Amino acid sequence: MTQLPLSADLIAETNACHEQALEEDYGALGRKLARSGIDIVAVQDRVAAFSVAVPSWGAGRGGTRFAKFPIAGEPTNIHEKLEDCAVINQLCRVTPRVSPHFPWDKVSDFAALREEAASLGLGWDAVNSNTFQDQVGQAHTYANGSLAAQDAVTRQQAVDHNIECIEIGRQLGSTDLTVWVGDGTNFPGQQDLGRSLDRYLDAASKVYAALPDDWRMLLEHKMFEPAFYSTVISDWGSSILAAQELGPKAKCLVDLGHHAPNVNIEQIVARLHRFGKLGGFHFNDSKYGDDDLDSGSINPHQLFLVFNELVEAELNPRDGFNPSYMIDQSHNVTDPIESMLSSAEAITSCFAKALLVDREALHAAQEANDTMMAFQALRRAYNIDVAPILAKARAVAGGAIDVLETYRLSQYRARKAQERKAVGLGAGIV
Repeated sequence: MTQLPLSADLIAETNACHEQALEEDYGALGRKLARSGIDIVAVQDRVAAFSVAVPSWGAGRGGTRFAKFPIAGEPTNIHEKLEDCAVINQLCRVTPRVSPHFPWDKVSDFAALREEAASLGLGWDAVNSNTFQDQVGQAHTYANGSLAAQDAVTRQQAVDHNIECIEIGRQLGSTDLTVWVGDGTNFPGQQDLGRSLDRYLDAASKVYAALPDDWRMLLEHKMFEPAFYSTVISDWGSSILAAQELGPKAKCLVDLGHHAPNVNIEQIVARLHRFGKLGGFHFNDSKYGDDDLDSGSINPHQLFLVFNELVEAELNPRDGFNPSYMIDQSHNVTDPIESMLSSAEAITSCFAKALLVDREALHAAQEANDTMMAFQALRRAYNIDVAPILAKARAVAGGAIDVLETYRLSQYRARKAQERKAVGLGAGIV
C-alpha cells in the first residue's frame, strides 16, 4: 500500500489555481508546434515516460570541503531520506527511483527497506560503493588507494566491499553497480602510473566476475580530487579502456562535473555511444570544477546539447544502449528538496527540447556543410519554452503544476524540523 508524504488534496487544490492558465499555454504551444509538424501530445507522452533517479545522499546538505551548514528537518538516516525522495517524486513525477550509497545507507533488513520504498512509490536505482573513505572499524586504510592500492589486502578489502554492494543491490532489486575510486597521487613519483592502472584492472575484474548476468558495472571517471597530480580513472579515455578490458557488462558513467573546464562533454557522449560503452549520467553543473551545482543552473545549453546527442543515440542505437540517469548534486545553501525539484525540471526540459529538434533539417544541413542552418536547427528547439508540456505531464500523473509553490505550501520542511533529530555541524564533504 502506497503511503505518500504529501496530501493529494493539497496538490489538487494548488493545481486548480493554475489549470486554466496551463490549458491556454499548452494550447498555444501545441498550435505553434503543429505548424512545424510536431504533435504536442506525442512529445508529452515521451516526457511522461522519462525518468531520472535521485541520490539518497542528495536529500541532505552536502557542504563544502570546509564546512557543512545543516538545514532544519534534514534527514539523518535512509528512512528519512526515502521520505524526502518520495516528496520529490510525488511533486515532479519523474524521479521514481533512489540510488543508495553504502555503507552510508546500510540497514539490517534490506528486504524490508525495499518494501518501505515501494510503500512510498519508489524503486531502487544503481547501488554505489564507497572506497574513498575509511569507515569505523575498517581493517585497512584507503589513504593510499583502494582498488589500485599497492597493498594486496587493501585491494581485496575494496573488492569485498563492492561485492557486498552487489549482494545488497540484488536484495533491493537494483541491476547496476557504480564504482568511483579516489585513487591517485598528489606528488610526482608517488606511484608508478602504469602499475597503478594494472592493479585497478586486476581488482576491478574480480568485482566484475561477481556481477549477476543482468547487471552492469558503471565506471565513473573524475579528473581530480582528492588526487590532484594524477587520478587512476581520470577521463573518458581511461574509463572506456578499462570498460573494454573488463567486458561487455562494464560501461562508462559520465558525471557532468568530472571534466576539465570547457571539455566538450556532448562529444564524449557520442564517442562512448559509438563504441557501445555509454552507461549513464550523473547530472549536475559546474563553474570551476567539480562544483556539484544544481543541474542546468550554470550552463543549461550544454545540458541540452548532451540530450541532443542522447536522442541521436536513441535513433541510432548500439547494442545495450540503456543509459542510467541520476541527479548528483551538493546542496550547500538551499533546501535539498527544492534543488532536486528544480534540477529535475531542468533535466526534463532539456530532454523535451532535444525531442523538438528537426532532425531532417539538421542532418540535411550537416551533409550540405551549411554551418549556420545546422546550428539554427538546434537553436530553434532550444529557444522553445517547453514548460507547459512538462507541467501538463506532471498534472496528468498526479503531480504538481507548480512544484516549488506546492512544496512550500505543504510546509513539509517545517513539519520535519519539528519531528526529526537535528543534524550536527560537520567538517564538509571531503
